[in-house]
Amino acid sequence: MAAIELDGVTKRFEDVTAVSGLSLTVEEGEVFGFLGPNGAGKSTTINVLLDFVRPTAGTVTVLGHDAREESVAVRERTGVLPEGFDVYDRLTGRAHVEFAIDSKGVDADPDEVLERVGLTDAAGRQAGGYSKGMRQRLALAMALVGDPDLLILDEPSSGLDPAGAKEMREIVLDEAERGTTVFFSSHILEQVEAVCDRVGILRAGELVAVDSIEGLREATDADATLRVTVGSPVDDDVLAAVRDRDGVESVDRDGDDAIRVACDSDAKTRVVTALEDRGVAVTDFTTDEASLEDLFLAYTEGDEPVGEAATAGETADSAAEDAEVTR
Repeated sequence: MAAIELDGVTKRFEDVTAVSGLSLTVEEGEVFGFLGPNGAGKSTTINVLLDFVRPTAGTVTVLGHDAREESVAVRERTGVLPEGFDVYDRLTGRAHVEFAIDSKGVDADPDEVLERVGLTDAAGRQAGGYSKGMRQRLALAMALVGDPDLLILDEPSSGLDPAGAKEMREIVLDEAERGTTVFFSSHILEQVEAVCDRVGILRAGELVAVDSIEGLREATDADATLRVTVGSPVDDDVLAAVRDRDGVESVDRDGDDAIRVACDSDAKTRVVTALEDRGVAVTDFTTDEASLEDLFLAYTEGDEPVGEAATAGETADSAAEDAEVTR
């Protein structure tokens, strides 16, 4: 059974289209990364899932419920870590979690929940004195209350130091192991690559790719980095000859005994041949596959300038936030 189903979802704010014809299925128990440039429509999509914003067209089903007609049932089974979460300064961390427990009407131990996010020692302190990273952990603790079937995390690693980000990854993986579906948006692509089963990439309100990271590598022309070890230093003429081969983006020396070549996957043989044709002995070569950042850029930098797309999307997302405030 699918945890999330979006079918032809479009959301317009006056003359701005924030999301256009979005169709997407996220399976139960899946960790799904939702990516896109600022203003691409990610926040609008999350708000549609939670019925904070109503779509102009299309249908939204979450955990088997119509997100519009059965929004209360959806929220009862969903934990949300919103972007820009703020605390009640005078309430303790424990009081925040107790509030979440009361709101959801569940039986849970607030101290156990706080322990899961590393806030045991700060449970009795007023949250106004928490650091940004601690506030983010507190927001996650509130989202975890009641062991939700779906976690929606909007920039969950914001403000976390490397140790905190690692703990966040471990919590996400633990939740997935428990069977929880995790849907999250993040600008920290290393986090996404470390935990996601699949990713969807949104650009100017349209879904341009959905696949595993390996599948995206196979489908895109994003450059791989080829490191070629050579028997002797190469001169500028040899570098120029390699650079002129089809599918080669750039060539740089890597010390005296190697070069690094950014190239299409099918250009590797041409690179080695270009070196050997000029008397350069190739002793070894290795390939670093395109990172998720490379793939992200390949899918989001296209014919339409990203700046223009982001500007339109940011306007739409701002309108979405305004709409949410007035609900």
